[in-house]
Amino acid sequence: MARTTVDRPPIPREIRVLIAAAFIIAIGFGIIAPVLPQYAQSFNASATAVSAVVSAFGLTRLLFAPLSGRATSRFGETPTYMTGVLIVAASMFLVAFSQDYWQLLVFRGLGGIGSTLFTVSAMAFLARRSPPTIRGRVSGAYASAFLVGNIAGPVIGSLLAVFGHRVPFLIYGTSLVLAAGLVFVLLRDSRLADRGRPDARPEMRLAEAWDNHSYRAALTSFFANGWATFGVRNSLTPLLAATAFTGAGLWLDGPQVAGAALSLFAAGNIAAVTFSSRLSDVHGRKPLIITGLLVAAAGTAALGWVQDVWAFLALCVLAGAGTGLLNAPQQAAVTDIVGQDRKAGPVMSTAQMAADLGAISGPLLAGLVVDAAGFGWAFALTGGILAVGAASWAFAPETNLPVRPGGPRTGALPTVSPAPPPEHRPGAG
Repeated sequence: MARTTVDRPPIPREIRVLIAAAFIIAIGFGIIAPVLPQYAQSFNASATAVSAVVSAFGLTRLLFAPLSGRATSRFGETPTYMTGVLIVAASMFLVAFSQDYWQLLVFRGLGGIGSTLFTVSAMAFLARRSPPTIRGRVSGAYASAFLVGNIAGPVIGSLLAVFGHRVPFLIYGTSLVLAAGLVFVLLRDSRLADRGRPDARPEMRLAEAWDNHSYRAALTSFFANGWATFGVRNSLTPLLAATAFTGAGLWLDGPQVAGAALSLFAAGNIAAVTFSSRLSDVHGRKPLIITGLLVAAAGTAALGWVQDVWAFLALCVLAGAGTGLLNAPQQAAVTDIVGQDRKAGPVMSTAQMAADLGAISGPLLAGLVVDAAGFGWAFALTGGILAVGAASWAFAPETNLPVRPGGPRTGALPTVSPAPPPEHRPGAG
């Protein structure tokens, strides 16, 4: 029992605060997810133009990701996090009062700047504060907070649609202000301590991380996940649900099917992440990453071809479960590569950039495919991208290695040269 306590420490209080903030943010994001495509359509936008609204958010995240890495290193994780959350809040209030499509496009893109600031700073915070033996568990808990919010949020958002398309964005903006306030109050001591103690950790250069085959595989799978989960799922899945199943004669109809689809994606996610995060701490990251990508590929590729609403919703659960298997181990793998004793803002932001690049290109290219050939081929293309992500991990080494043969896994140790013993230091003795 004593060994279990040592090997599996509790999640630190600071991380629990960040998890609570993530849940608040996720509720708001889930509320706008099924409404945003329909809001864009209300300005007479085509499927490609609707996808461009989603891609604008990802584009600004991509362009400002290097800045977010530098800001995190210079100003600290907590101040950067709060600034990012408040920028997204301001953008949501502006989106709510957009008067035409172009204002909507610009204001939604503005939110991407804040999003990359709080996302990268949160990744760096988790990497530094997570005990090595529970990295997967911490990543899973953080992901679960978003997923639980994404289960309830779309249902609430689809119900709020009767009050108009603008109300959900006002609610999301308010939830972001609450999340920033929570972090400001509850992480005050941690923030002040960091301010008075300069971070002397050596920095991991991007070139050093790039030399690691597993990091390159992670960038590929981050891209695939961004394409499918943050891009196509949020832009085309609600459109498919709202158009293909309107007038189906069910208690779920049109926008309600769209909300149910996103909620079931999230439900599949959280069902898988509850055990995948812990399994990755014990058995390694790679098996779960590959399995998750393949399951998500199968569910996503079939999504655009089914004509029965119940089969459609079942595939949403399957695709969500695949990404649930993937998400926490993938994030923990990057943390394994970095370790606790290295600063790695650019390494973290590049991983996020890979996901953002997928989130940008996915909706645009898949939207063009929808306009040219229909939803079926667009989702088949997305499934193929996920399969490529799985192939990239086939020959990559495991990152969560046992400290000794048969011993506990605590992640790959960071590459830091040990200090020489006192008797060999210049001027010693």
